[in-house]
Amino acid sequence: MTTTATAAREGTGSPYALSHLDALESEAVHIFREVAGEFERPVILFSGGKDSIVMLHLALKAFAPAAVPFSLLHVDTGHNFPEVLQYRDRTAERHGLRLHVASVQDYLDRGVLKERADGVRNPLQTLPLTEKIQAERFDAVFGGGRRDEEKARAKERVFSLRDEFSQWDPRRQRPELWNLYNGRHAPGEHVRVFPLSNWTELDVWQYIARESIELPQIYYAHEREVFARSGMWLTAGEWGGPKDGERTETRLVRYRTVGDMSCTGAVDSDADTIEKVITEIAASRLTERGATRADDKLSEAAMEDRKREGYF
Repeated sequence: MTTTATAAREGTGSPYALSHLDALESEAVHIFREVAGEFERPVILFSGGKDSIVMLHLALKAFAPAAVPFSLLHVDTGHNFPEVLQYRDRTAERHGLRLHVASVQDYLDRGVLKERADGVRNPLQTLPLTEKIQAERFDAVFGGGRRDEEKARAKERVFSLRDEFSQWDPRRQRPELWNLYNGRHAPGEHVRVFPLSNWTELDVWQYIARESIELPQIYYAHEREVFARSGMWLTAGEWGGPKDGERTETRLVRYRTVGDMSCTGAVDSDADTIEKVITEIAASRLTERGATRADDKLSEAAMEDRKREGYF
């Protein structure tokens, strides 16, 4: 097939135009390089979830053959999936990157935070995250948030200014015309940076397929003991599930997003290959957070409230 025919098939209209995924990759690489040039102590939030994995892959591309000039940061709730934590540690070691871990359990042990009655620890991440940012003097923090995930994230800028208390004020956000990003900030403030802002869940999976990126196996269909709560399949664990009357059963499931086990649900699926996952996502009418994250269902403004407090 000729170059012109290939371009027409991909919908680019020109043999010299970038494909959709190439354009998204180019934008993200530009953002990483822009931050490297503007800030002194950037850090990448890395949980071992698919978005942070893609984000790290893009950072590696942005600076190859040199090393990534950023360290990694993870807020460990103590209720994370073991498979994901193993992937996190293995990846940091493979690329020779320093991994900072802020532990929710440490704050609970010291009495600074209190366990919630429902066992959900995702809302408890804010204080460990913000204090770690302040202690390490990080001035730019990369996050894997995407605008298609949730309506509070849909209005987020690529460069999101946070004040000295890590709080988000929509009135202080700056216009980003022609891909020009303003990283100016006062001492004590920092900027949250979202290189995947314009990606969708389908884009992420298509890029993972194209780049042959390894993921934790829980993203693919597997048998797991789960129980039903609030319309979701949750994994049993020390966090408080199942309760009386909640029966565990073995089902063929996979995870669309990963986080705290107490609020991240699995979905029934037989998608055990990346091609099947892409087909499944293309047919879905719910975002992964809307379908499988209980902490986003606490109220209509749950994410908005946490953003104002300093969460992503």
